[in-house]
Amino acid sequence: MANKNIRSLSSRKGLDDNLFENIVDLSYENASKEEFQKLAKRFLIDDSVIVGTSSFYDFTREENLNKKIHICSGTACMVAKTQLNLKKNIENHFDKSEIGHAACVGRCHINNAFLFDDKTFSATNEKELSSIISEKKYQENSYNIGCNTTSILTSKIENITEFYDLAEKVKNNPQQIIKEIKTSNLRGRGGAGFPFWFKLDAVIKESNPQKYIVCNADEGDPGAYSDMYLMEHQAHKILFGMYLSGLTVGANTGVLYIRGEYPDSIKIVGEAINELKEKNLIGDFKFKIIRGQGSYVCGEETALLNSIEGLRPEVRVRPPYPAQYGLYGKPTVLSNVETFANIHWILENGGSAYAELGTKQSTGTKLVSLDSFFNKPGMYEIEMGTSLSTIFNDYGGGFKSEIKGFQIGGPLGGIVPMHKISGLMLDFESLNSNGFLLGHASVVSIPTDFPMVKFLEHLMEFTSDESCGKCYPCRIGSFRGMEMLQKAQTENYKIDRQLFNDLLETLEIGSLCALGGGVPLPIKNALQYFEDELKQYFTSN
Repeated sequence: MANKNIRSLSSRKGLDDNLFENIVDLSYENASKEEFQKLAKRFLIDDSVIVGTSSFYDFTREENLNKKIHICSGTACMVAKTQLNLKKNIENHFDKSEIGHAACVGRCHINNAFLFDDKTFSATNEKELSSIISEKKYQENSYNIGCNTTSILTSKIENITEFYDLAEKVKNNPQQIIKEIKTSNLRGRGGAGFPFWFKLDAVIKESNPQKYIVCNADEGDPGAYSDMYLMEHQAHKILFGMYLSGLTVGANTGVLYIRGEYPDSIKIVGEAINELKEKNLIGDFKFKIIRGQGSYVCGEETALLNSIEGLRPEVRVRPPYPAQYGLYGKPTVLSNVETFANIHWILENGGSAYAELGTKQSTGTKLVSLDSFFNKPGMYEIEMGTSLSTIFNDYGGGFKSEIKGFQIGGPLGGIVPMHKISGLMLDFESLNSNGFLLGHASVVSIPTDFPMVKFLEHLMEFTSDESCGKCYPCRIGSFRGMEMLQKAQTENYKIDRQLFNDLLETLEIGSLCALGGGVPLPIKNALQYFEDELKQYFTSN
């Protein structure tokens, strides 16, 4: 009830005088306690709301606020073992108190990654780093881009005006739009695979005069940079999908919540929005970009909505679902970047044409992020149902070093041993039925010389750091799991296997969202497929 009341107060100012952005601005200014109190008074809310929000995020909490440089701490950079040397080099230029961290800056294909001067960089040696710091020149984030089928997400838009003309042709028949998307069987590309048409159908039935379209562009899965690719190379495909969704359900506002670790994405999407305004292509429809401040849990849809509203980004108990009670308590269509980017092609070519691609249950294409251990790392648009071995060998070009396994689908995705790759396909069903997960289809390679116990420790630490704290299984359970794994490596201590299994079960069934509920999956995979390597850290019972 308290959050509902705060939400109502926040909604009075809306997106133009957004509470979250006000809190961020004051945090960056190192504003006084009195300035924060003034903000609370202006919004008629308690001081504790402001403090709870400002102290939550990576970039606004005191220990990481206003650092001059942020070193990427993502999984792909960790397994590549590039960051320790990078940190040593950076310490030649900055005091330790000036160096912060960022969870993942989207340079998983090259590593040596950091955030500086509101830009992302990779520096493989001291000379390159010195040049970047002194000159502050833009460094293009370039990588291989390819496609093995009909190009939906990687094709070039030749004429923006003609591209948006499609909306004028179809906007007067919203039920036909929903029908085509239903026929296409487009499933959410953010990880859960929920049918997108159902969200449109649910929101169009709501009678509330104010509705929202929200794009989850807070791609926090270390190893994934597919949303970043779309925002920086295909921004209008995303914006069209949001705009058309708004015309369909009766929403006049689209909000893009873009992670702060992607400054180029924020800039390029902003430029695309300005282009739409200048060419008068979207009428009275409004777009708003909210810059995230570093929080993995904001990838969970209800935590993301809380964040936009200026509340602490804790997961909401559902029902009600966002379709009925979303942003500011209004009906909301909320989906991710890649999902929205498919809509133009579906409506231009028909839902049946899209459904003919891929498999019966996993239709269309999927962007796959390949990390730096591949000979040809990069972004590949792959038809659903393609074998993983084909992707890895024909498109990734094989590996630069010996690999023992992969984490596919982010930190909550399964750990797949090398020998299982030949029997798996790129689709929801193949991975799920084998005890893994498609997720964002990010691939983080685990080299043979990287200890699996360290990888598991990293997953527990990541979950502990990123937990919103609302439910105890996630907040406490992940921290206790991390402690046990650390102790087993540094002391004369073996983890009780039954106790550890009980901990994983508690996380799995007791957590409110997929963060705590999902992290047991990769850990169970590792315990199953890498038992010989891990058994020295556990009791034998």
